[in-house]
Amino acid sequence: MRSYSLFWFITLLLVFRLDLRAEQTEAIPGKITYKDISYVSGGHERQKLDLYIPKGRGPFPLLVWVHGGAWRAGSKERPRGLEWLDRGVALASLNYRLSHQATFPAQIEDCKSAIRWLRAHAEKYELDSDRVIAWGASAGGHLVALLGVTGDVRSFDLGGNLEQSSSVTAVIDEYGPTDFLQMDAMDGQIGRMNHNAEDSPESQLIGGPIQEHPERVKSANPITYVTEKDAPFLIIHGDEDPLVAHGQSVILLEALNQAGVLTSFYTVKGGKHGWFKDLQVSQRIEGFLVDHFGLSH
Repeated sequence: MRSYSLFWFITLLLVFRLDLRAEQTEAIPGKITYKDISYVSGGHERQKLDLYIPKGRGPFPLLVWVHGGAWRAGSKERPRGLEWLDRGVALASLNYRLSHQATFPAQIEDCKSAIRWLRAHAEKYELDSDRVIAWGASAGGHLVALLGVTGDVRSFDLGGNLEQSSSVTAVIDEYGPTDFLQMDAMDGQIGRMNHNAEDSPESQLIGGPIQEHPERVKSANPITYVTEKDAPFLIIHGDEDPLVAHGQSVILLEALNQAGVLTSFYTVKGGKHGWFKDLQVSQRIEGFLVDHFGLSH
């Protein structure tokens, strides 16, 4: 147990190091920044978002960044995607309640609350509520995948602004888990984690060992909700990921394809859990955003 916890502590340090490599959010010249906006009235301290508005006149398409960190760490403070401000895209970066603060479905409820809040205030901030793309990696990839496949699942919509939709226009899912109960079986020789352990990130997310709570796990798995109505997906995953097996994205791809959902998939050869040096990754993301935001190349 101790060796597993030590491994995961080291992994979290690597996640934080990856976050630090992302664009800094402080002092963005010529842009309007709104920090620590509460998207739930009187809510938890984690139920806040930062909003970055580009120069010029809107309405601006909106990119929503959801951070990773195994659902028990991470922050909105250093989002990816800030470079898109120069192309007329607004960016929202949100925090959500972590697993030691509230178990699932609190995390997806928070993400949906944030989307509804953004739509409710679209006119004030000159946002285009018809062009909202969610982007996340690892645990954030899991949550944005859920956003993409639960647009019509009202049970996750709780709180304010319920007259607004929590659906998204499209999803960029980087190496997010999709079926917790298959994670250990998929890991093979690459995996170094026991996802079935009682202190695994997945078990802590649902509030108990995942093998003992299959119904809770099913409710947290994006693959559970796939239908033909889902948003288009871009899925990116390294084929040597030691934390979330590449197969997790493959089974989501297969389910989306079977449902007829527009999906693009890119495998990073030799890719681990992030730290991608493959130029194709940024090119694929750019092409996807341009296409689904309707921007000029």
